[in-house]
Amino acid sequence: MRDSFESVLKHKNMTHLRKRAPNGRSGGRRAAFVLLDNFSLMAFTGAADALVTANLMAPSPLYDVSVVGASGALVTSDLGIAIATDCSLADLDVSRQDILVVCGGFRVPLTSNPALRAKLRSADARGALLGGLWNGAFFLAEAGLLDGHDCAVHPDSRATLAELFPAVGLSHRSYVVEPSRVTCAGANSSLSMMLDLIRHDGESGLAEAIDEVLSCDKSRELLDVSVVAIDRNPTLPNPLKTALSLMHNHIEEPLEVEAIARRAGVSRRQLERLFRQHVNVGPARYYLELRLTHARQLLQQTNRTATDIAIASGFVSITHFRNCFREFFHLTPGEFRRRQAGQSALRDTALGIVSSQ
Repeated sequence: MRDSFESVLKHKNMTHLRKRAPNGRSGGRRAAFVLLDNFSLMAFTGAADALVTANLMAPSPLYDVSVVGASGALVTSDLGIAIATDCSLADLDVSRQDILVVCGGFRVPLTSNPALRAKLRSADARGALLGGLWNGAFFLAEAGLLDGHDCAVHPDSRATLAELFPAVGLSHRSYVVEPSRVTCAGANSSLSMMLDLIRHDGESGLAEAIDEVLSCDKSRELLDVSVVAIDRNPTLPNPLKTALSLMHNHIEEPLEVEAIARRAGVSRRQLERLFRQHVNVGPARYYLELRLTHARQLLQQTNRTATDIAIASGFVSITHFRNCFREFFHLTPGEFRRRQAGQSALRDTALGIVSSQ
C-alpha cells in the first residue's frame, strides 16, 4: 500500500510531531566548536543553529553541541560580544568528540597555534570529522590535515593558503562537505554547510525541514514555510505556479480543482500531470495537506478552538477535519495540541545548549 504521506509536505509536518527525548544534550554525535578570538559570530551561530534545530525537530537529539574557548573561558567575537564557553582548548578531551570545528573570522590572525594544531591532529587520529568556518580551514591546513582535500575559505585568505599549502585544493564553492572534512567561506554559507552535513548523516528530510524553518526569509518575498522549497523553484511551469498561488490564497474558502485548472489556463488532466511530475502528488491531495499544514500551525501557535481552526482551514465539518487530521498525523487535533504542550519544556532544554553559553 502506498504511503499516504508520500508528498512534499510529509517531513515538513511530521518533524513537528515526533516525540523527543527529555534531555536535549544526551546522545547523538558530539560536536565541539572552537572559538578563536574575533571569530565570526554569524558563522558560528548559523552552524550551531542547524544542529540545535535538528535536536528540536528530531525524535531524539542527534548532536551534543559544546563550545570551546581557544584562549579561555570567555571569547570575544567579531562584534565585540563575549561568549562563555563550556571549556578551554587546553581542557578539551578530543577523544570524546565526533566533530571538531574551528571558527575563524575576518580579524582572526592566520598564525600558527601549536595547542590547536595538537588537538586537531589528535582528533583526526581518532577519526573525528574536522571543519573550518570562514578562514578556519587555515588551521586545519597548518596542521597538515587538508593535504589532498578540497576546502572552502574566505576570499581574503585564498592567496595565503595557496602560497603556504600547495597540496590543499582551494574550491570556488562557498562550502565543501567531504566524509571527513567540512569547510565554508563565510557567515552566510555556514548554515548551508551544516545542513549538507545533516543530509550526509542520513537525515535528508529533516535537513529540508530545518532549512525551511531557518531560511524562510532568504528571498525578497516571505513565503509559506510549508512549501517554500517548491515556490523557490524558478523552473516550475507557469500554470503550476499559478495553481500553487491560488491554493495559498484560498485556504479558508478552498477552490475546486477544476476552477484552479481553469484559472491556470490548463485542463484538469494537464494540472494533474504537472503536480505529479513536479510535486509528487495530485493537486487535490496537495491542497488538502496544505490546509492541514495550516491547521497544524494554528494548533501549535494559537489557542483557538478546533472548530475555529477547522473553519479557518477550509473544512465545513469538524468531524471531517478531525478525520482528515487523524489520517495525516496519526492523532487527533486535541492529542496533537496536548503533545505540543508537553514538548515546550523540552524545547527550552534544547535551546539552552546555546543560550546558556
